[in-house]
Amino acid sequence: MNTEKKRPSWAEPYKIKSVELIHMTTREEREAAIREAGYNTFLIRSKEVYIDLLTDSGTSAMSDKQWAGLMVGDEAYSGSENFYHLLEAVQEYYGYKYLVPTHQGRGAEHLLSQIMVKKGDYVPGNMYFTTTRLHQELAGGTFVDVIVDEAHDPASRHPFKGNVDMDKLDRLVQKVGADRVPYISLEGNVNMAGGQPFSMANLKELNAYCRQHNIPIMLDATRTIENAWFIREREEGYADKSLRSILREICDLTDGCTMSAKKDLLVNIGGFFACNDEEVFLKAQNMVVVYEGLHTYGGLAGRDMEAMAIGIREAVNEDHQAARIGQVRYLGDLLRKAGVPIVNPIGSHAIFLDARKFLPHIDQDDFPAQALAAELYLEAGIRAMERGNVSAGRDPETGRNRRPALELVRLTLPRRVYTQAHMDVVAESVIRLYENRDQIKGLKMIYEPEYLRFFQARFEPLS
Repeated sequence: MNTEKKRPSWAEPYKIKSVELIHMTTREEREAAIREAGYNTFLIRSKEVYIDLLTDSGTSAMSDKQWAGLMVGDEAYSGSENFYHLLEAVQEYYGYKYLVPTHQGRGAEHLLSQIMVKKGDYVPGNMYFTTTRLHQELAGGTFVDVIVDEAHDPASRHPFKGNVDMDKLDRLVQKVGADRVPYISLEGNVNMAGGQPFSMANLKELNAYCRQHNIPIMLDATRTIENAWFIREREEGYADKSLRSILREICDLTDGCTMSAKKDLLVNIGGFFACNDEEVFLKAQNMVVVYEGLHTYGGLAGRDMEAMAIGIREAVNEDHQAARIGQVRYLGDLLRKAGVPIVNPIGSHAIFLDARKFLPHIDQDDFPAQALAAELYLEAGIRAMERGNVSAGRDPETGRNRRPALELVRLTLPRRVYTQAHMDVVAESVIRLYENRDQIKGLKMIYEPEYLRFFQARFEPLS
């Protein structure tokens, strides 16, 4: 007798008011498109993509209230009313005192790095993120990974693989001195680890340590609302707390944040830098005028800031997050049941295919994750993203590929865009590839830009 409890069906907590038509290309059309793109999914034209899982950055569907908010955009050059709406929302939900808007997350990363990182500094973080690390390096710093070891193991089911390893952090501080550590970079739902959260217990321990050594904690708040979901689900003492209260508790244990609002906050463009230190704020406020725009718009239109302020309130909605994370799990469960190797536990924003196990016959310097992403597009018109050797880049000292422990393909789900039927198509397509995985070959890089090569590098198949 089958006693397994059937999970009840659920539906997206919205109804569709407007649609964008998409169509499936032919195999011949996709072969031409991927060749033209140099086997880099970033370089494929959007019209040639059937289901676009490249990123959840700026690709979410805005709500009717957000679209309505665009119509009340105050496009004054200085003192836009929408800036003050955004400031009030950030202060209410995130708790930071000061706000500097930026065009997107990397604008905020640039401000933070230029203000706080000096040449010869070391910036510890719970795994690197591509643009974050580059900004730290361009400012003269060195990124040091202090994430727990489990984060580098796709098979590990550790519930908080985004945690900081306090022993690793302490060894760094003891080695270089706390005065050479300008801040610790803490990312919520660590992207490169597979969307893995940190725990509140770990953050409290980190906060106590950093207070003792006078080291600020700067949060990458891009997916911190989703991180709050996992704290409530997995951590003792949080089951009955709201996402809003958990989010605020996280932020109250940190000193400031960078934000790419194009993820959690459901907008197509926008970000901000926020902090509690007035001196740091005044420097950021001054610098944003040089690089982005006046400090009350920071490279954004007033309407963009209004959509962001509304998005903050919508993002902490319980039904929204249940559907968002539930859809990711739906796709992940389909793949796991078919034996497809993925990163565990399933994260919040994407399913990460383990390209090492998927394509064990391809050497890492032949870019198995890049090859798998290209093959998925060829197979089904589905665009995904490499998160492995190409994304990791080269070691600046040796010039060699970094060959990270994680060689992944990210199937990233935009918020409020696709249905469960789309997820079925994605799962069936990945499973077909897995059944014919021995036929997939590696790639050779034929063009490599100086920075962030994964965006623009070009490849050709190995003969």
